[in-house]
Amino acid sequence: MSVPTRPETASSPVLLPSPDLAPSLSDDELLQRRDSRWIDHWEPEDPQFWEAVGRRTAKRNLIFSILSEHVGFSVWVIWSVMVLFMPEPVWGFSVTDKFLLTTTPALLGSLVRLPYTFAIAKFGGRNWTVVSAALLLVPAVLALFLLEPGVSFGTLLVVTAIAGVGGGNFASSMANINNFYPQHLKGRALGLNAGGGNLGVAVVQIIGALVLFSNGPTTDPRVMLYIYIPLVLLCTALAWTQMDNLTMAKNDKGALRSVAKHKHTAIISFLYIGTFGSFIGFGFAFGQVLAAAGAERPIYYVWLGALAGSLIRPVGGMLADRYKGSTVSFWNFIAMIVAAVVVAFAADSGSIPLLAISFTVLFMLTGLGNGSVYKMIPAIFYAESLRGAAGSQTRTAQQDRRLASALVGLAGAVGAFGGVLVQVAFRQSFLSYGNGSAAYLAFIAFYVACAVVTYAVYMRPRAGRLEGV
Repeated sequence: MSVPTRPETASSPVLLPSPDLAPSLSDDELLQRRDSRWIDHWEPEDPQFWEAVGRRTAKRNLIFSILSEHVGFSVWVIWSVMVLFMPEPVWGFSVTDKFLLTTTPALLGSLVRLPYTFAIAKFGGRNWTVVSAALLLVPAVLALFLLEPGVSFGTLLVVTAIAGVGGGNFASSMANINNFYPQHLKGRALGLNAGGGNLGVAVVQIIGALVLFSNGPTTDPRVMLYIYIPLVLLCTALAWTQMDNLTMAKNDKGALRSVAKHKHTAIISFLYIGTFGSFIGFGFAFGQVLAAAGAERPIYYVWLGALAGSLIRPVGGMLADRYKGSTVSFWNFIAMIVAAVVVAFAADSGSIPLLAISFTVLFMLTGLGNGSVYKMIPAIFYAESLRGAAGSQTRTAQQDRRLASALVGLAGAVGAFGGVLVQVAFRQSFLSYGNGSAAYLAFIAFYVACAVVTYAVYMRPRAGRLEGV
């Protein structure tokens, strides 16, 4: 597929006319819109511009960005549902085989996040949303033709891996919407965008439950594809007709290079593996864990975890606003340790209700931590500037925001790789011991490490500690 790159503007944008003249101009004139829905004039920080045309333009792009990202998340994790429709006696795939089938999309999804972030400024937000939505058809159509009893395991590994392109939609969507909103509204807009995308994990599982309820245990897994292929086509068409490109959007590779060398980047990325890595990893694995534990119809309630984790994410950010991100993250990791201990006990005892409830609580805590860890990122750069840390004396508030945005993208990619580690841990545990006990111990140890790191770096009284993070 040939993707058009962003055009270069011939001259500087014309300033918005006076308030007396602005009402007489059309939206296209105020935005200086050109062919292919390129907007040359975009000044969201200008209150007059924002009220005249910016707000409704940004809102329209946000709505269709959320829709595309939501479906992208669903296609990314759709195999977490489809493997539950593939009993071993019919398909010939063991529990460990199925864990590998859901590991490959998690892996590719983490790898494509950084290039997807840069694609927005290279090709345009609307153009890349169209392309990234259309790319979801590739794994869906391949599975539609290839998925039937007798298909080789190697073939399915390739098909499931390609589904990982859905994991990149989050990164490009967040980068795109970040360009549309003024600074004082970015938090709310990005929160809605992230939450709407994360809900794709729960929604695809709810749809799977409804499909299984309607068709019985012999349901063909391709029924899910019959539902999502039309949705992908709809998202592609809506992005093409309703969204816009911004010529002012530019990649900031300098900020990414600076952040890659920043001492807090590895720490935040490590913590985000513990939160988002757990969230997406559990999203892939929860149904298989319940099935392996003996649950007869795990799809009927597996969606509860992803739904709780998605809906509570904004709460983590709000709590961090009030009590500091490090404080909320630390106590959240402590709660995750307790929840993981209960999950391990429930799995060992064979109590399906306790396992489902405790795992749902753990899921919820991963979502809470997603919000609180991300809120630590801008606080780090702001605290450095206030303290006058090395190199920060000459940084402006805009440069701090650039660095924070770059770290959000980098930590998001690293955190998504945590979903791969969760899958690998479960698969190895089942291979070695026939159950998930070893994986739960590994999770507990990791959450302990996250809590220790959070306290030691951001909370322990010491010289040189960043205040307010």
